Amino acid sequence: MELKYTGKTKNVYKLEDGNYLLQFKDDVTGVDGVFDPGANSVGLTLEGAGRAGLRLTKYFFEILNEKGIPTHYIDANIEDATMTVKPAEVFGKGLEVICRYRAVGSFLRRYGLYAKEGQPLDAFVEVTLKDDLREDPPISEDALDMLGILTKAEYQQLKSLTQQIGNVVKEELAKKGIELYDIKFEFGRVGEDKQIVLIDEISGGNMRAYKDGEYIEPLELEKMFL
Repeated sequence: MELKYTGKTKNVYKLEDGNYLLQFKDDVTGVDGVFDPGANSVGLTLEGAGRAGLRLTKYFFEILNEKGIPTHYIDANIEDATMTVKPAEVFGKGLEVICRYRAVGSFLRRYGLYAKEGQPLDAFVEVTLKDDLREDPPISEDALDMLGILTKAEYQQLKSLTQQIGNVVKEELAKKGIELYDIKFEFGRVGEDKQIVLIDEISGGNMRAYKDGEYIEPLELEKMFL
């Protein structure tokens, strides 16, 4: 195995067969020791967070694969906290795509003049550049196209997939009485036909979920859900 990338919450290795192995860590993003899925730095280490994140990821990716929604997922080993995936090419230097169902976090910080905290949103899709130096700035469809990061047709595909996948996660959580407020995804291009697929993970560390109006920590979410 060849180490290709050391990330905040996982390491990426290249396997001999050309696929990749993601090693999930116990580090989660946050500020001053408080978890925040939108933060640009590791805020804290939660023992068991890696395996918990992988359990949820495996659960959701397998549901998406059953539904015919394209992902890079091949299989997962919970004991080793690893996931085998197809090689994918990211957009530019990486994009994050957020699907929002309620006004919280950075959405509220930016649009607080108009938005009320917890206000319902209709699966609002927001794209940000992965750029720690500039604090992951939001970017519009036109700018993505003009800067050659993705075409307008690809943007529409990305938006549609984001809402589709977000709704699958939202419906699954709702079965346990849990409400999804927002969720962050990453996408890439796979294969010779450059198919756009979901990559990375779907875990408590990538979403804000609430039960009876109370925020659920990532590790608690995994226990409650699975």
